[in-house]
Amino acid sequence: MTMRLLRPIFLLGSLLALVPCRSAARLTNSPPANGRLSIGWNGRGTLERADRLAGPWSPVAASPNPMQILLTNTTQFLRLNQTVDTTSLRKKVLCGYQGWFRCPGDGGSQWIHWSRSSSTIATNTLTFEMWPDMGEYAHRYRAPGFSHSDGAPAYLFSPRDPQTVDRHFDWMLEYGIDGVWLSRFVVGVAGHPTNVLQNVRAAASRTGRTFALMYDMTGQSTNTLLAQMTGDWRWLEDNLQLTKDPRYLHHNGKPVLMVWGFFSERFSTNLAHQIIDFFQTNSTYGATLVGGGEWWWRTDAAPGWAGVFRRFPVYSPWNVGNVSLSGTNKYASIAYWRDDLAAAKAMNMLYLPVIYPGFSWDNLQRLAPGTSKISRLGGDFLWKQFNGARTLGLDSAFVAMFDEVDEGTAIFKVTNTPPTQGYFVTYEGKPADWYLRLTAEGTRVLAGERPNTSTIPITP
Repeated sequence: MTMRLLRPIFLLGSLLALVPCRSAARLTNSPPANGRLSIGWNGRGTLERADRLAGPWSPVAASPNPMQILLTNTTQFLRLNQTVDTTSLRKKVLCGYQGWFRCPGDGGSQWIHWSRSSSTIATNTLTFEMWPDMGEYAHRYRAPGFSHSDGAPAYLFSPRDPQTVDRHFDWMLEYGIDGVWLSRFVVGVAGHPTNVLQNVRAAASRTGRTFALMYDMTGQSTNTLLAQMTGDWRWLEDNLQLTKDPRYLHHNGKPVLMVWGFFSERFSTNLAHQIIDFFQTNSTYGATLVGGGEWWWRTDAAPGWAGVFRRFPVYSPWNVGNVSLSGTNKYASIAYWRDDLAAAKAMNMLYLPVIYPGFSWDNLQRLAPGTSKISRLGGDFLWKQFNGARTLGLDSAFVAMFDEVDEGTAIFKVTNTPPTQGYFVTYEGKPADWYLRLTAEGTRVLAGERPNTSTIPITP
């Protein structure tokens, strides 16, 4: 274990001293009383104890926060280990990470996913809905023609730049988010791009987060889909030893891989079975396969598809945009989760619900402002899904998404004061980090680290 992920303290009699290191969490203490010292911490992690700073370290069993420590004449060392376990999907909340934004000057010369024109960004070319809060980025890319109300120029980011990905993973460490599902679009893997992937690997290693790949099959010809996807997976394993990375997520002894896009109208059951067969049975390139696709999988009557959906070791129903009305408010439809979970358990499948904070894609779809918006309701929209999942006994989830500003589902830092040019959705006065905090709190609830409450347990 590396000191940069940990914040140790040592105790000698009644003396306490902090050992400086790079960490998002902080161990604190109160003055000794009655021969005891109260130790508390402000982040997620496992409290560990050692007799020497060099270790060995062992977890402190059933350690409450704060914890009472008996003072003795012997030296004790304590630290908070924030490294995320990579051996299981259980008790994990990973966020989808698109990583597809590009800016001129980032090593390329195009606006990608910020604008429908690769050469120009303007109010009539915008394809994104939320302007990121750019205050903490080391490298920023000027968006010509866009400025804030005070006249200051506006900037955007590019994940091709490793410092962008570093910043995002620093936030994950700081707030207690486990890691990401890194999107990899099959339609674009012919040349085996690795830039963002390698940035994610490095950032996950540095911050102790975990990651797994998510192939998105959208837009790829069915004639070449299987060969293109499996060929890329083989290449990544053979050339990058991707799943041997200590930060790559595993489950049931195999690397985890999500393949997204299982909708019965998109391709045949024969192709679906071929995809599942490859990833589940190949002795060299096999994985614990997570199927991602339609939320109505359990009741889909399309011939043969019931058998497809019940073959996955893990299934994750895409729920973004699926809402129900409660009075005048829209909330994510989750009532079907109970029957889904029962069906999954009957087939010995793990059920991975998709949780999202809201939605909007007016700029992307060229709609009138506000047409597609699903309000976040100050975070209540998101929280009800965490509460519902835990009520069913679920301990894992897919949060859609970390950085998806195109469809207004981002949970990272977004500004409430976007440029005056164009239409943008904001967090409606909530702090820029509000949805990072809510996601982290929801993660704690699913992991059993916090009580499950029907209302948001924290304040902005």
